[in-house]
Amino acid sequence: MSLSAPPAARVPAPPHSPVEDLVGLLVGTFLASFGLHLLHATTAVTGGTAGLALLLSYAAPVPFAILLVAVNLPFFVLAARVKGRWFTLRSAGAVLALALWSPLHAAALPHLDVSPVYAVLFGNLAAGIGILILFRHGSSLGGFGVLALLAQERFGWRAGYVQLALDAVVVLSALTVVPFAVAGLSAAGAVVLNLVLSMNHRPGRYMGA
Repeated sequence: MSLSAPPAARVPAPPHSPVEDLVGLLVGTFLASFGLHLLHATTAVTGGTAGLALLLSYAAPVPFAILLVAVNLPFFVLAARVKGRWFTLRSAGAVLALALWSPLHAAALPHLDVSPVYAVLFGNLAAGIGILILFRHGSSLGGFGVLALLAQERFGWRAGYVQLALDAVVVLSALTVVPFAVAGLSAAGAVVLNLVLSMNHRPGRYMGA
């Protein structure tokens, strides 16, 4: 007869408070926007609608912040239908916050001279951590993140892997705008970003809401 104690029942983690969600949104979007600023400094791209907005900003004389909001609008309609009002509002707030952070980085670092390898790899790492924070506070940067989270919840597919497949389309499209070497480096950076998500955002592992 075993004398060991039975395993303790898992106690649901308490949800985040509104203040914690707000701070999470600000910190997550700040990190993501800084990572995107590093990418922009080297005319690199990444995946998701943020990467798509970067790509469009290289091809058209329209500010990145405006493009980011515009390309996310259709995904917010999808989010409202499948993820609910609060997730959609939080994600819309995150996209707007990221758009507002972007000019701050440009003003604080007006003449950024950085190695392309460092900028792309660290930029995607920072963006991945920022998106991870948003995921854990019931938000996202809209776009492909909405589709990735939906696939994870409906089919059990890891969000990072789903987003990686979608990101590949954006990175391949970059070949029409940026040099091959930059597009290849951007692809490596997108892998870094999605590895951060796939290794740290799994169903049932993080219980906070």
